[in-house]
Amino acid sequence: MNTELTTTLTNGLEKRELPNQPGVLKIAAKIISWIFHPVFIPIYVLIFLLKEQSYLFVALTGGKKILTVIQFAVMYALFPVVTALLLKALGFISSIYMKTQRDRIIPYVICMIYYFWVWYVIKNQSIYPDELIQFTLSVFISSVLGLMSNAYMKISMHAMAVGAMTTFILILALQGAISSGIYISAVLLITGLVCTARLVVSDHTNKEIYTGLFIGVTSMLLAKSFYHLF
Repeated sequence: MNTELTTTLTNGLEKRELPNQPGVLKIAAKIISWIFHPVFIPIYVLIFLLKEQSYLFVALTGGKKILTVIQFAVMYALFPVVTALLLKALGFISSIYMKTQRDRIIPYVICMIYYFWVWYVIKNQSIYPDELIQFTLSVFISSVLGLMSNAYMKISMHAMAVGAMTTFILILALQGAISSGIYISAVLLITGLVCTARLVVSDHTNKEIYTGLFIGVTSMLLAKSFYHLF
């Protein structure tokens, strides 16, 4: 096989691959994929808000802030990971990496329950700001849209997560809540790196990456526009 682009068919979609990618590039792509895994994105967003917009959390003591971060880590990272491991051990999914659309159905449904619960609890406590309520709602909406889209293609969860995060930061910047230049540049760089990494080390097609980004952006915009109706 030569080093030119080869074309394969995956789930009926055309995918282009670089067959002889350098090992260092693959290692870097895997590291980026793990650092910005979807289960960590909500935790990063919370920490960012606590650090850069601490005035929004005046009702929280230092201990309560730490407890909130721990609660986010449990609900958004620990529970989904443990769920995937249990599903694999029980034979409901073939791999914890969920490489097929079939493998993703049950995890999507279970995570929807986790994400709905976090949003429901946050929105019913006056100590948390609207910005955090909006983002937690966007995570739930993205899981719903991701499950619906999973019937047609294996959407990139990484792309969904960074799409929602990027839109959230852009909204804050447009509102003048943060110093826009450095944060917009950083979040766009992260989004580009994550999406490129998924193309390098996963079997996602370009369409699945772009659709994931679109779902993430749409979820955040819907959450921003309609969160007050719930």
